[in-house]
Amino acid sequence: MDARSDRNAIPLAVDLDGTLIATDLLWEGLFLLLKKNPLYVFLVPFWAAGGPARLKQAIARRIDIDPASLPYRAPLLDRLRTEHAEGRKIVLATGTPRKFADAISAHLGIFDRVLATDGFDNLTSGKKRASLVAAYGDGGFDYAGNSRHDLQVFDAARNAIVVAPDRHAARWQAANGAETMPAPKPTLRTIIKMLRVHQWLKNSLIAVPMVLSHEYFNTNMIWQCVLAFISFSAVASAIYILNDFFDLALDRKHATKRNRPFASGALSIPFGLGAIAVLLAVGVGTGLFLAPEFLAVLGGYMVVTTAYSLSFKRMLLVDVLTLAGLYTIRVLAGAAATGVDVSFWLLAFSIFFFLSLALVKRFVELRTTAIPPGERIAGRGYRTEDQEIVAQAGMASAFSSALVLALYMDSVAVRELYPHPWLIWPLPPIVLYLTMRVWILARRDEMHDDPVVFIIRDWRSQIVVLIGAVLLVIGGW
Repeated sequence: MDARSDRNAIPLAVDLDGTLIATDLLWEGLFLLLKKNPLYVFLVPFWAAGGPARLKQAIARRIDIDPASLPYRAPLLDRLRTEHAEGRKIVLATGTPRKFADAISAHLGIFDRVLATDGFDNLTSGKKRASLVAAYGDGGFDYAGNSRHDLQVFDAARNAIVVAPDRHAARWQAANGAETMPAPKPTLRTIIKMLRVHQWLKNSLIAVPMVLSHEYFNTNMIWQCVLAFISFSAVASAIYILNDFFDLALDRKHATKRNRPFASGALSIPFGLGAIAVLLAVGVGTGLFLAPEFLAVLGGYMVVTTAYSLSFKRMLLVDVLTLAGLYTIRVLAGAAATGVDVSFWLLAFSIFFFLSLALVKRFVELRTTAIPPGERIAGRGYRTEDQEIVAQAGMASAFSSALVLALYMDSVAVRELYPHPWLIWPLPPIVLYLTMRVWILARRDEMHDDPVVFIIRDWRSQIVVLIGAVLLVIGGW
């Protein structure tokens, strides 16, 4: 018997979570469940008290997964397909509930047998070893795994394949000289993508009240704005991570979002939960150095953004109104941090201006998502036929923001704050240029970014914004 025949006579058992797929279906299932109904959070502790198997089965009974969208480890999957084609028996041996394991097995079509968690018998560690030994004998199978839960199974296998190992499995592999299939290590760029550092640019709105009150040389206020910026950025990143957890299935079907760290499996959900805890500690801890009013605004931001992730983002128009409100909250946070009062004019302008940009995001999604008429975009409340009304509402909001600004030019407040008010009259046309250009590019299908981030990054917009800033400074000098 040659080496290939000898190998094919021995089945290859493969773990699922962390091994065949670069994620953990227990964590993913938990967030799918909470997205379906956040009130399940009160039942999860009771299920968990009954043991891991009970928790897994309770989640599996209430949700479904899409096997086609999961982040499979390509090198291992290619190997399994090759060996299956050569006649080797491939066994899926996993602690995942049978409902999920069978769905993945049916999708891949390479498994001759599935061993999974049934009832309240959690098929991990010693129980998985016992099941495999009972089926194939001690040393009668090869096994591919990745974690400390697989160590006992490695010991019972003829040959072990250690895939993307955690520190326990890596230590076992080094001691036993087993075959390994390492996964790429997360880089600094991966962490930056997780934090969405480019989105921190939005938090520069915190400085707006200070700038409009002409306090740009007030070192105390500058320091307060810096602390508020750090606090808001940390909390915002924590919410972005949480949002990614709830949107894993949707992100994996998106052309670009599927490359996000958690959707692609580059980072694990437990790592993300740890990052959330650290970021919230940094955000709230930094906020403690500012006025209590700032912490109140920060708390409101956390509540609204979480509600947006769980529910509001799927509601027609409620989503864009919420986004516009979140931008305005940043302005209020700057006012609370520095003690500067914000006027009705500023809040009205902010709502209309950012509502227009929020509608751009939805318009672009409607333009770029291929869905049949009458069906909604996945995870949204909009349909293809809503394109025109969304565009009309967005342009109307843009002109409304310019109108509010134009009326502000003739207010008593302007005459009191600006010795040369005529110098800031070009501001309404500047606002119209920024918003109309964004809308034109969106209609040309040339808007591929968050419109706020686009304005900050686009050199033409930067020049126009710089001109407006210079006029504000000179007009108030």
